[in-house]
Amino acid sequence: MTKRHLWAAALPVVLTAGLIAGAQLTAAAGESPNPQPASPVTVVEYNLGDRAFTDAQSGTVSELRAVVHYPAHPAGKLPVIIQSHGSWYACTNPDAQNWPCDLGTPYPSYRGYDYLGQALAQRGFVVVSISADGINMNSFDYGDRSRLMNKHLQLLRDLSAGRGPLVRKLGALTGHLNLDDVGTMGHSRGGKGAMWEASDKHAAEVPAGVRLRAVLALAPVKFDDPEGDNSDTLVTRIPVGVVTGSCDGAVHEAGQEYLDDAAGRTHQPAYSISLKNANHNYYNSAWTPPAPLGEDDSTCPAREVTPAEQQSALVTYAVAFYERFLHGDRSAEEVLTGRRKIDGVTSVTRVVPPVR
Repeated sequence: MTKRHLWAAALPVVLTAGLIAGAQLTAAAGESPNPQPASPVTVVEYNLGDRAFTDAQSGTVSELRAVVHYPAHPAGKLPVIIQSHGSWYACTNPDAQNWPCDLGTPYPSYRGYDYLGQALAQRGFVVVSISADGINMNSFDYGDRSRLMNKHLQLLRDLSAGRGPLVRKLGALTGHLNLDDVGTMGHSRGGKGAMWEASDKHAAEVPAGVRLRAVLALAPVKFDDPEGDNSDTLVTRIPVGVVTGSCDGAVHEAGQEYLDDAAGRTHQPAYSISLKNANHNYYNSAWTPPAPLGEDDSTCPAREVTPAEQQSALVTYAVAFYERFLHGDRSAEEVLTGRRKIDGVTSVTRVVPPVR
């Protein structure tokens, strides 16, 4: 989680198909609460530069880089999901000391959720996975991560209106983004950033014209200072889901702790699922062996689930979560509450009802 690792060579096979902008992907992953035939997905990267965003509050300099998965033939207004990775090496050379990378090239952690972006795009979502390498080099601040997510939402809002720097590459999405129906996902430190963004305390920072409807925290860290700005991150009017693993030595209690915070004061339902024998890194395929220098960080390696099993379980749960709160499909609730089990894994679920 807090370690930085090098991924200096080629991407694992699961990612290579999506590296070319405009690639058409059709393979399905995981299981939907309402299975649908696989549909073609377009994959496009945008990159506005390694110094394109300076956080006005902290001064942190970040890149504006992301990969977008979306239905190849977009029709109508489509819900949007923003994904944010956690802490890893900022650059492919472990000796890099400065951002932009003074040694090596930016580390592609943001491509580690391609399997999830593809599965969600097949079900009618526009999925934007953002890079946060500049933050990983210079700052571990959760506010930085939240504000970087908000900056990308601002860019997407402009794209939807047919203006701004994303039109050249993503013009096919002009008029097709529903920024009133936005979900977020953050992994590890990115999970805390997503919680920060969704909290009532920071609601005013979300760009005008954008409404967050669902936040999914994936193996999120939870370092709270009761007297500081890290506190109260789960006092929110947005539905929340937390996914953890029982063999994650870094944050295995976080799901319980976040829902403990929610109990008695959340205005929307909060859910958690703990996947038995899942670890921290396997959710991101860029951090997972056989990726060069990917790491198995399991606390129970002799009985851990495989990367494919862990990622498939996440797809099933994430699809159900976003189908429920972005598409309004109430049948997906059965997965969130544990009434319908996820194939291939053992899990423990918890639900905190909203305050009435």
